[in-house]
Amino acid sequence: MTTVQYFLYARKSTESEERQAMSIEAQIVELGEYALRENLHIIETFVESKSAKTPGRPVFNEMVSKIYASKTPIGILAWHPDRLARNSVDGGQVVYMVDTKKVVALRFPTFWFEPTPQGMFMLQVAFGQSKYYSDNLSENVKRGNRQKRRRGEHSGHPPIGYVNNPKLRNIEPDPEKAKVIQKLFHEFSLGGLNLHSGAKQLEDWGITCKKGNRMTPYMVHRILTKKAYLGLIVFKGECYEGSFKPLIDKETFDRVQMRLKNNGKKPRGSKIKLGFPYRGMFHCAECGGQITAQFAKGNGGHIRILPLLETNGPLFPALFKG
Repeated sequence: MTTVQYFLYARKSTESEERQAMSIEAQIVELGEYALRENLHIIETFVESKSAKTPGRPVFNEMVSKIYASKTPIGILAWHPDRLARNSVDGGQVVYMVDTKKVVALRFPTFWFEPTPQGMFMLQVAFGQSKYYSDNLSENVKRGNRQKRRRGEHSGHPPIGYVNNPKLRNIEPDPEKAKVIQKLFHEFSLGGLNLHSGAKQLEDWGITCKKGNRMTPYMVHRILTKKAYLGLIVFKGECYEGSFKPLIDKETFDRVQMRLKNNGKKPRGSKIKLGFPYRGMFHCAECGGQITAQFAKGNGGHIRILPLLETNGPLFPALFKG
C-alpha cells in the first residue's frame, strides 16, 4: 500500500502578534508529537494567522490547490476541525475533497474521523458546530457592545486625548493630550488655525500619527468633527450619552463645525470668457461632448491649444498663439 503523506495545517484566529502568540507554536509541537506516535509522514507544514469565519484564506487555499495537484494520496493533520474551517464554503470543500478521494485521511488529536458514512456525518456536524460557535460569538460581542453603549461606555480604540481605564471599563481624559485637543478646538473656533496649519500645529505639540508622521488635513478634520469630545457616542447614526468626561463644550464645538462648513463651500465658477478660437465647434465622436481647449506655456509665450483634431490625415493638435 502507498504510504499516505500528510499536510500539517496550523491556524490561529487573529493576525495580531501579541494575541494568541503561542497558539501556532503549541499546535505544531503537539501535532508533531502526535505524528511521531501514530507514525504519520508529514511532507509540508502550512501556518496561517487569519480568521476562518469567512472564505478567502490564502494559505488554506494554497494547501487545497496542492492537494488537487498531487498525484499521490494526501492526508490532512490539524488540531481540530475548527482549525480547518468555521464557514460553510471551506467546510464543504474539505468534505468534497474527502468524497472525491483527493483527501484520503483526516487526523486530529482531539477528534475521531474515518472516511465512513458515520465519520462523514460527524465531520459535517463538527464543521456545523464550529460555524455556530463563530456566529454565536459574533452576536454575543455585538450584544455586549450595544449594552456598553447604553451604559455610556466607549468601546474600541480611544480618541486622541483619551486613554482607556481598565477599572472603569471606559475612557478618561489623557492628562497631556486632552489639553492639546482643547487648545486645537479653541484656536480653530477663533479662526487662528485651518486644517493644514492645524496638522502642523499638532506636530509641534507632540501629536502625530502612529508611525510618527505629521497628521494630514483629513485626520485633523476627523478630530474636529468627532462627537466623542462632547461626551457622546455615535454608532451607525445612533447617538448615546457617554458616561465619560467631555473635553469640549457644545458652544465651541458648534463654532468649529460652522467654520468647517463655511470653509468647505466651493467658490463660484469664473464668468470670464477665454478667447479660444473655434471653441464649441468640435464634439467627441463617441460621447458627443464638447471638446474644450487649454493654455500651454512654451518658448513663444502662452499658446492656446485645442485637443487633437482628425482631418483626412493623421491626428494633430490645433495651435493658436496668443
